[in-house]
Amino acid sequence: MGQCQCGNSTESKEKYLAPLKTILEGYEGKQKDLIPVLQKAQDEYGYLPEEVIKEIANRLNLSLSQVYGVVTFYSQFHLEPRGENIIRVCMGTACHVRGGGQVLNKIKEELGVDDGETTEDLKFTLESVACIGACGLAPVIMINDDTHGRLTPDKIPAILEKYKA
Repeated sequence: MGQCQCGNSTESKEKYLAPLKTILEGYEGKQKDLIPVLQKAQDEYGYLPEEVIKEIANRLNLSLSQVYGVVTFYSQFHLEPRGENIIRVCMGTACHVRGGGQVLNKIKEELGVDDGETTEDLKFTLESVACIGACGLAPVIMINDDTHGRLTPDKIPAILEKYKA
């Protein structure tokens, strides 16, 4: 799991957790606040580092295992840093039949990561998904909120290049 980059000093840890403490001030500190607090914390940090989860558990009077249970149950929460650009590759039936697997393999080759991984430079996170809902454009990928359809593996390098800048 990702660690905070706050070092060992109490002062740097306090500075690192300051945005979280601001988030927590807007809540009563009850169990019912857990999901909205986790959502806002993830928006702030980009993922949910261990130190952030510990502080949330402490402030909401929950056990660490209760918080981890929620974080690992919902796919919206992430325990590792994610890329600046999230690539979702549709693997639904229409995309699969029309070459979605080859598109996924080309992206993996171009980025040097596997499904579910993030590039070392934190530029891209690659995820295969069950369906994007754009079957008429199959095979299709989404990068952030941009949809790219009717793809072939040879179109992938030019698409990725637009997001590398």
